[in-house]
Amino acid sequence: MSEYVLPPPPQASVSVLGRPERYAVRRIYCVGQNYAEHSREMGSDPQKVPPFFFAKPADAVFEPALQGAMPFPGMTDNLHHEVEWVVALGQPLYQATPAACAAAVWGHTVGLDLTRRDLQAAAKAGGKPWDMSKGFDHSAVLAPLQPLEGPLPTAGAIALSVNGEARQQGDLSDLIWPVPELLARLSQYVALQPGDLVFTGTPAGVGPLRPGDVVLASIDGLPPLRLELARV
Repeated sequence: MSEYVLPPPPQASVSVLGRPERYAVRRIYCVGQNYAEHSREMGSDPQKVPPFFFAKPADAVFEPALQGAMPFPGMTDNLHHEVEWVVALGQPLYQATPAACAAAVWGHTVGLDLTRRDLQAAAKAGGKPWDMSKGFDHSAVLAPLQPLEGPLPTAGAIALSVNGEARQQGDLSDLIWPVPELLARLSQYVALQPGDLVFTGTPAGVGPLRPGDVVLASIDGLPPLRLELARV
């Protein structure tokens, strides 16, 4: 048995709906601007932008249902919400076809890609990496995973409200790159494995959050996600 100079960190994981076992998280990938209206609100042309990817660390996962209110992140004056459909892989994929990618999805859930928008904007303006705007602690908020039964959905309302006020509304059918094509593209860059989570993009309407806000995110057919941001 291997020994380590320090105890290894805990395995990042996510709850599975209706089951005692948890889903071990290996990596978290995200795609930017995968809804046309959100692409436009971020200043891009959805007809010209191929999918681009970024990552969050596995231990950025935060489960409000288990962990309660989330501490408000530091180093930002402009924290943004982004509701997303998240898929969990159950099979390896490398340079895979869309059909193989569709068959590799094990489960799915509602997620929030939290973004320090001010840090992101400053990094973009300076031509610098924007990891700290996306990959900070608790930046990948998730409801429990629901095992996929049957084919991947191709439509379904996706929405987010803050303190009861509607902010984001869209439909999974509005994805510029549907999940099978998105995973196929991502699998050209990296070898995907069971344990990988993929955030599939957010509809228009992203906006700021404040301490004390209560966020409700939903996708048709999945349990809703409720996040309360702790007051500082």
